[in-house]
Amino acid sequence: MAQRKLGRPADQRKALLRNQVSHLIWHGKIETTLARAKEVRSMAERLITLAIRECDNNVEVTKEYNNEKGQTVTITVTNDLPSKLHARRMMMATLYDLKEIKKSDESKSDYRERTKDVKHPLVEKLFREIGPKYKKRNEEKNCAGGYTRIIRKGPRRGDAAEMVIIELI
Repeated sequence: MAQRKLGRPADQRKALLRNQVSHLIWHGKIETTLARAKEVRSMAERLITLAIRECDNNVEVTKEYNNEKGQTVTITVTNDLPSKLHARRMMMATLYDLKEIKKSDESKSDYRERTKDVKHPLVEKLFREIGPKYKKRNEEKNCAGGYTRIIRKGPRRGDAAEMVIIELI
């Protein structure tokens, strides 16, 4: 697929787009130039479609193990199906790993307790929040795609580049 060059070498361009897509998914909207926004939209919509397709592919597994006292313990664990695992790895290859933000009234121990079981918060946000939200929207409206909106702001002062706000709808 042909991409815009954005006036940068390939490694810088890929890093820039990964960063902007990660922040778009994390914050819901970002401000950037029109050319960058069109590339970000392409990547973001591909990831959201992947999340919609795979958000419900879980399986409940019962595991037995022996604890330190020699007793057999049975636990139930939710695992990803192979297709969801593949989608998760594709997302992790595309997105940067952003950390959960500590709330202002939250202590360090509370923050650690809240974030201990989530290793990749951005991927989890895609599967737990964004995927089901847009899946429900697609079923209601009987459509697919169109998860982002680009709003033009006008030229930037200095170089007159067309500035836009790209946001998740």
